[in-house]
Amino acid sequence: MRVGVLTGGGDCPGLNAVIRSVVRKGVQEYAFDFVGVRDGWLGLLKGNVMPLDISSVRGILPRGGTILGSSRTNPFKHEDGVRRVRDTLAAHDVDALVVIGGEDTLGVATELSRQGIRLVGVPKTIDNDVSGTDYTFGFDTAVGIATEAIDRLHTTAESHMRTLVVEVMGRHSGWIALHAGIAGGANVILIPERPFDIDDVCEQVKNRFKINYAPIVVVAEGAVPKEGQMITKDQTLDEYGHVRLSGIGEWLAREISDRTSKDARTTVLGHVQRGGTPSAFDRWLATRFGLHAIEAVKDGDFGVMVALQSTRIVRLPLADATAKPKMVDPSLYDEFEVFFG
Repeated sequence: MRVGVLTGGGDCPGLNAVIRSVVRKGVQEYAFDFVGVRDGWLGLLKGNVMPLDISSVRGILPRGGTILGSSRTNPFKHEDGVRRVRDTLAAHDVDALVVIGGEDTLGVATELSRQGIRLVGVPKTIDNDVSGTDYTFGFDTAVGIATEAIDRLHTTAESHMRTLVVEVMGRHSGWIALHAGIAGGANVILIPERPFDIDDVCEQVKNRFKINYAPIVVVAEGAVPKEGQMITKDQTLDEYGHVRLSGIGEWLAREISDRTSKDARTTVLGHVQRGGTPSAFDRWLATRFGLHAIEAVKDGDFGVMVALQSTRIVRLPLADATAKPKMVDPSLYDEFEVFFG
């Protein structure tokens, strides 16, 4: 059997660990052949694939990013996209795909599976917003990076007695903001699941200044004010209908400064959260996902996604996993409200 491996959407730490795991087990235990699809779904549209073998994946476990490249390409937005995908698979004798991606990439995989393409999904995203799995790889690394940044910002905030707003990633869900904000001792944490009142935020900031403390505000990029709308500098849409988010942090800093008469500055972590070497947990989880994904291919169990539930790796129907994003449970947010609300 020849298996194609594809990484789509935003890059994240741990992608290479999955590729390595899939190829090593597939070659050594099942004698499969492998090809790598370059640049996500774009590679299948353009017929751009590369050979993959054990020598190709040697040494990539600790590397961030993806040796295959990635893109936010949606084949359903391109003329004859599905036919071109099928043609590439046929031209390279690819019998099945391992698709590594987040909600958008796996959403495409779900529809292609319905149309008869044999594939298995692996959930990745620093946002941790894929349903059915307790964690996605990439999330732990991103939280660690954001937490370290918050730790560092505490000292400079206190030196100047100013508010520092930290904007982290999280379009639909606030997992990074909540985890890193709690771990870093933030005073206000704003997530997309709960629209915020800017007056309440400013009141919390003023209360911290009253006790001679410089506040830290952590905000997910997709957080929205009550009776408002998502704030972003760029209104252009990608092929999945998403705007490029950025701007909520700067808006918050201006509002806080104007309403409290105290200096407020913004730090946007952006793609720093995606880059660099994966944490030990993300390497471990990515490796397990890869082992179980290629096992599903061997079993002929297509149209599924591997997922972490408690300590077990299970298989779920892709349609269930991609039906809706996994949001922060309100009860989890409420547990910590004493610290920042």
